[in-house]
Amino acid sequence: MITAKEYLSRAYRIDQRINSKLEQVQALRNLAEKASAILSGTPVGKNSEPHQMESTIAKMMDLEAVINIDLKQLVDTKHEIITMIKCVESTQLQTLLELRYLSFFTWEQIAEAMEIQPRQVFRLHGKALGEVENIRRA
Repeated sequence: MITAKEYLSRAYRIDQRINSKLEQVQALRNLAEKASAILSGTPVGKNSEPHQMESTIAKMMDLEAVINIDLKQLVDTKHEIITMIKCVESTQLQTLLELRYLSFFTWEQIAEAMEIQPRQVFRLHGKALGEVENIRRA
């Protein structure tokens, strides 16, 4: 069984994968633009690939379809995490969990947003994770 921290961190991991794929799509888009400039600016030679643009666009579309699947998974996972966080009794702990696991704030950003010391954030985080573990076991 995964820990409460691993359970809550799933949305962050999905978000990272989506961002990585978005960067890949952008790289393919840049490649397509270069291919378009090359194809429109020079005559076709022996070694040029006439279908390079089509191939690049097809790859972009495939990757965008995968991103859409990941986005749905992210929304579903965040909904599941929100439901779990709402079960935590303390609104202060709920806020901390939301900032960390849904908004992906750093520890420093959480301390600043909640107007507490960083050491207090870590103490509260441990307490919040304990509550999530108890809720998951119930």
